[in-house]
Amino acid sequence: MKNKILLNAKRAVVVAVTAASLLAPAVALGQWTTALPATSNLATTSVAVIISTVMQWLLYIIGTIAVITFIIAGIMYLTAAGDEDQIGKAKKAMVYGIVGIAVALIGLIIVNVVDTMLRGTVQK
Repeated sequence: MKNKILLNAKRAVVVAVTAASLLAPAVALGQWTTALPATSNLATTSVAVIISTVMQWLLYIIGTIAVITFIIAGIMYLTAAGDEDQIGKAKKAMVYGIVGIAVALIGLIIVNVVDTMLRGTVQK
């Protein structure tokens, strides 16, 4: 019985010390306002604008890779010299390049439409 009381007392002391150590910084550094100073150089760009910009850059990169793939496929087709396997690979690569360009263009259109709907403005 005595051991249970001591064990409970130890637990209470540990909880109290832990709570005090966790709450002390909140009391010592508490503030009522969280406003930024007027001379702050932080960006005021919204999250939607950042996401839209990142998506546009990714789609431009995908489009560039698709065009490069299409050019490489054309070179493969020209240098096939009648080899049916090489011509087949070149045709598949051309199809993949065209699909990549189409996906990039459709994605760019979707991003611009969603961006316009979220912002409520039309980009110039």
